[in-house]
This record gives sequence, C-alpha cells and structure tokens, in this order.
Amino acid sequence: MKAEEYRQMTPEDLKKEIDGLSKALFDLRFKKVTETVENPAEFRKLRRTLARARTILRQKERAGPQAPAPAPAEKKEGETP
Repeated sequence: MKAEEYRQMTPEDLKKEIDGLSKALFDLRFKKVTETVENPAEFRKLRRTLARARTILRQKERAGPQAPAPAPAEKKEGETP
C-alpha cells in the first residue's frame, strides 16, 4: 500500500493495518524456521510497509485533533509593525 493511502486512513484503521502487518511478518518468520520461503524479499517489503504505517500513525498522533488556525491579529492605527 502506498503512503498516500495510509494517510487517508483513520488512526483506528491504521492500528488494525499495523496489527495485520505485524502478524504477517511473524507468520513469515515462523515459516522461515519451519520450511523454506519462496520469496525472501518479502521480509524487506513487509518491514518497510510496517515502518511506513507506523510512521504515519505517529505523525497523526502528534498532530492531535485538527483545530482551526487562529485569525491574524488586526493592526491598529498608529502601530508600527
């Protein structure tokens, strides 16, 4: 999934996606121990996708609730900038 698609998700959906990716990575690691893995590049792909999702979730958490921007202060007559 691309980063833009993750940015459009809600934090709850992102958490579910991260859980699913973590489980997929665990399953792939387990499969590596018990049998051969057909595509070893899948490890790298899953790790990077998981990191991307976690990064975007963290960005959303730090941004907090979206509050309206304060209006600029009005300039009074006779004031210098």
